[in-house]
Amino acid sequence: MNRIRDLREDRDLRQVDVANATGIDQKTLSNYETGRTNPDSWAIIKLAEFFGVTCDYLLGVSDRNLSNMKDALDELEDIKKRIDDVEKYLRKS
Repeated sequence: MNRIRDLREDRDLRQVDVANATGIDQKTLSNYETGRTNPDSWAIIKLAEFFGVTCDYLLGVSDRNLSNMKDALDELEDIKKRIDDVEKYLRKS
């Protein structure tokens, strides 16, 4: 999971720093970063909370990092558009 490493390095943190903050063993974190093992749901949630990103971003499902203001605003605009589309559909029904 390169996003874990990227997020950690962007913040100038060592693996041990993330391990101490999240309760995830440093060796386990290293295995996540190198792709030797995949994090379980608990670890994904802990890492997402720690880095201030969504689980979807961490897992690569979304490319939007909501800790980035531009991405957060883009996401908000998409949500507003989807709401407008649903409201238009409901008015037609």
